[in-house]
Amino acid sequence: MNVRPSPYQITAFTYVARERSFSRAAQQLNVTQSSVTQHVAKLEKTMGTLLFVRRRDGVELTRAGNELFQITERLTTLDQLVTEKVNDYGALTDGHIRIIANAPRPAMPIIARYGELFPKVNIDFTLYDWASSMSLLADRKVDIAIVTEPQESKALFTRELRRTVYMAHMRHDHPLAQAEKLSLSQLQSDTLILPEDGSLTQKIARRKIEKYGLDFYRIIQTTTFPMVKEAILHGLGIGLLLENSLHPSEKLSAVPIIEMPEEYRDCIAVPSDKQDLKLIRSFLDVAVEAKAEQSF
Repeated sequence: MNVRPSPYQITAFTYVARERSFSRAAQQLNVTQSSVTQHVAKLEKTMGTLLFVRRRDGVELTRAGNELFQITERLTTLDQLVTEKVNDYGALTDGHIRIIANAPRPAMPIIARYGELFPKVNIDFTLYDWASSMSLLADRKVDIAIVTEPQESKALFTRELRRTVYMAHMRHDHPLAQAEKLSLSQLQSDTLILPEDGSLTQKIARRKIEKYGLDFYRIIQTTTFPMVKEAILHGLGIGLLLENSLHPSEKLSAVPIIEMPEEYRDCIAVPSDKQDLKLIRSFLDVAVEAKAEQSF
């Protein structure tokens, strides 16, 4: 006889998978942690396999857990949509939204504005490289991604926020800082600073270096865009970054690059079936308003 898991078990499992924590899942569901733990344990017993690996800093989905999450997360999203339609929410009061980006801007100004308008909504925000961002979106482990040139997919709803180009970023006292334009060949005697493997920036930069047969003195790879900025400010070299991807600084100059005139789209991307959720829709509205005001 087939045994069907209860809706409570599915909900508990999905929220633990979303939050990567039993305690945070309990807070989101407004129930006790022991209740969540019991529901997940019963579901694991029914399936005859572990769904999570318990670690000191949280939990990690097993292969079986990840496969189940791909289904239950969609069911939970649908349930949220139904609840919102039935209750006809007049105002957004609280909630939890998970946002990622591959650069601080334009994400941070939008998040700041959203926080002002909806102060009771909890926001998780983390920077990831481009490849990781696309993977997290595909696996439905985040709600919103603000990324450059997202992959085209029917499973994703995307909206363009702005277009931008790559610039050579350097300290304002660098000998090349006052140039109107620079060629990549002029940078070869300096140290080039790039984000980590998996970033769109590194992929494009290395493609250009190969295309023009360039040989850089040294290339430093760091983690996120803020780390690139810190490296530049500390005089470690010149960074290739999208224009206005970092918060403006009087200590930095950005110069156009002759071989990199192409425009790239900074977009907001969400799983297609989530775009009508109240939390997501309100964030999209704020992003559109910010675009109209050109505030980032």
